Amino acid sequence: MKKISTDQLTKIGVIVAAIIIVVVGWNYLFDLQVKPSARLTQLREQTTFAPEIKSVAEELAAQVVPEKGFAVNVNWGDTGQKLVAAGGIDLAKYRQNYSDEQYAELLTYLTTDKNKSITINRENAYFWVNTLWALGLTQHSEVLSEGIMGTEYKDRVGGFASTGGWTLGAQDAVELYSSADIIPMTDEHQAMVADISQHIYRPCCGNPTSFPDCNHGMAILGLIELMVSQGYGEEDIYQAALAFNSYWFAQTYIDLAYYFETQENTAWTKVDAKKVLSAEYSSAQGYQAVKKQIGTIPGSETAGGSCGA
Repeated sequence: MKKISTDQLTKIGVIVAAIIIVVVGWNYLFDLQVKPSARLTQLREQTTFAPEIKSVAEELAAQVVPEKGFAVNVNWGDTGQKLVAAGGIDLAKYRQNYSDEQYAELLTYLTTDKNKSITINRENAYFWVNTLWALGLTQHSEVLSEGIMGTEYKDRVGGFASTGGWTLGAQDAVELYSSADIIPMTDEHQAMVADISQHIYRPCCGNPTSFPDCNHGMAILGLIELMVSQGYGEEDIYQAALAFNSYWFAQTYIDLAYYFETQENTAWTKVDAKKVLSAEYSSAQGYQAVKKQIGTIPGSETAGGSCGA
């Protein structure tokens, strides 16, 4: 058998390599030019997927934190004026803090009688978390005086975010703590407030409203007291607390709405407010457990509220 020389092997290798290059190149061109529809379809799917998912987040946001807001038909009356008179709110500090024109009407809740509902929305949520915080802190309450903050932490009551963090009052927060009868409360009212507050959590902390160690907890306490004093039942109070929490922690409750819709087949408008506000879902730990299950909803934000919000 005749042996193939080195030169011949080299030539054969060059020829094979050339054939491979031509075949690969032809397949590449064929993929680009002969099958463009498949590539365009894939690209179209990639570019339309994100907006489609984003619309889900937007749809949930419209349910959880609607632009029109959420109204609680309580009679605010002279509550704001009493808070100013008791030193719970320093009107000058408030006017400086809320100097934008959008707050002009809201500031009248502190200077005149307001015999109408409170409406929280995306624009005024910051005003109401502070104003209800002042109410929860100043109003004489057995939750504050007889609860964990007023007993176990009595000597350190000024060290919490909800006390030491309040700087918009005319007096020191420790002096304001459960100091004034802003809202008339009977013993039955006090007992009802204490019971309901045990079942309402917020996602910035791991404690219930009965341990209002942050601003949101103290604000919800004020809301509960206001509603209980005017004869509202538990269901209405839980619904209102969920709405206020939602505007303060919008992304958290949009995530929870997604969870209930996808995991429990329950629309947000049908969820049990008391269940959502429980430690299982609304505490910091409970929400994080749910978050691990659902991940990040594509098209949604990832930032949440904090005790300083």
